[in-house]
Amino acid sequence: VQLQASGGGLVQPGGSLILSCSTSGFTLDYFAIGWFRQAPTKGREAVAYIIKSVGRTYYTDLAKDRFTVSRDAAGTTVYLQLASLKPEDTAVYYCAASNIASINEDDYRYWGQGTEVTVSS
Repeated sequence: VQLQASGGGLVQPGGSLILSCSTSGFTLDYFAIGWFRQAPTKGREAVAYIIKSVGRTYYTDLAKDRFTVSRDAAGTTVYLQLASLKPEDTAVYYCAASNIASINEDDYRYWGQGTEVTVSS
């Protein structure tokens, strides 16, 4: 089971990025892909998740109206579109897999290595 996040980088405030999470080796049990982030000196926080098979999504308050999670038709790549970025969105963004439709990071068993997003002028 592998997840690999990519697409991070440096972006100006107000800009956009699309993060990708490539998944492989999953059984049908691990059907939820979540996005989390960890800013310097802060704990990890949940962003959103998607149920791969049906595309159902859930967003935390920090993500509503600015971030969009989606997946490709095969369900092997999940995307997190970041818009209207703010300096406080600077963090390492992780994708993870769960067999529960949950936003709780403790329910996520498999994690990718993270991709760094820096929002700065």
